[in-house]
Amino acid sequence: MDNGRNDKAKLLRRLQYGGIAVAVLLAVLLLGNGMWYQIEEQEEAVIVTLGSAETVSEKGLHFKIPVIQQVHKVNTTIQGFPIGYEINSNETVADEAIMITSDYNFIDVDFFVEYRISDPVKYLYASGDPERILRNIAQSSIRTVIGRYDVDSVLTTGKAEIQANIKEMILEKLEKHEIGLSLVNISIQDSEPPTQEIMKAFKAVETAKQGKETALNNANKYQNEKLPAAKAEADEIVKDAEAQKQMRINEAEAQVARFKAMYEEYEKNPVVTKQRMFFEAMEDILPDLKVIIDDGGGVQKVLPLDSFMGNLENGSASGSSGQAKQSGGKDASSGVGGSQKEQSVEE
Repeated sequence: MDNGRNDKAKLLRRLQYGGIAVAVLLAVLLLGNGMWYQIEEQEEAVIVTLGSAETVSEKGLHFKIPVIQQVHKVNTTIQGFPIGYEINSNETVADEAIMITSDYNFIDVDFFVEYRISDPVKYLYASGDPERILRNIAQSSIRTVIGRYDVDSVLTTGKAEIQANIKEMILEKLEKHEIGLSLVNISIQDSEPPTQEIMKAFKAVETAKQGKETALNNANKYQNEKLPAAKAEADEIVKDAEAQKQMRINEAEAQVARFKAMYEEYEKNPVVTKQRMFFEAMEDILPDLKVIIDDGGGVQKVLPLDSFMGNLENGSASGSSGQAKQSGGKDASSGVGGSQKEQSVEE
């Protein structure tokens, strides 16, 4: 009987020891798997329960079910990365930094991007590498915006506007991609021509631009100097032409008026008017007219008429009936008889 009791007592003790060992083992396992987790300042946690994730943002100590729940912590402070240079060595990364402006100049521009995690769940599970995606979005937006500005704006006056446009474009793209990151700021760190060779080419382009401006200024100056004189000359020509036009019109109107007045007189006295017109015509013609007169007994050629009058006086004094000639000049008419001349004068 005593042996049976001893065996039961030993069994009970063994069971007790075994229970204590199991309890200790379970405690070790539970403590090893972390029943508790701590959320520090500038942190948020994502707790995953059987594949379902939710965010825990309350700071302090939190409980989780071992094995069933997993906790992932994320840093919610503002972080950043450079584009176009190495942040430690400050050396240029040519593939990222060199860009082309709207006026087809190369330029080296460095940026620094600041961001923070806005949605821990999307940050952890919506993409494999959200920071890389943000970098690609930033580089694409930078090149797109820089390509809209000329080199002078990128180097000097347009930096603030460029930064604002790049930020706006990145925010729009991040909203579409939903990677759990939000842009805090993007700023231009430096902008300059990229290499010595390109700097020389850049200076040559600037020199050419200045030469172009100088040529344009000289051309405008020459234009401003010559244009008023040309306009004045053109105005003078136009006014002279208008004066000539008016003079011709006035002359034509006067001739028309004189013709009408003469025609009215002609209708009243045709014979007298014709004689008057004849005498007026002879008065204009005879002083320069070379005349040949035949008196029937011979031919006298008198050139011009005033010489004829002198010769006629000399002939009457000498009583000569011979022929008198005076050379020089061309005959205006020939073979006109004295009777015809007399008849014309009588008419």
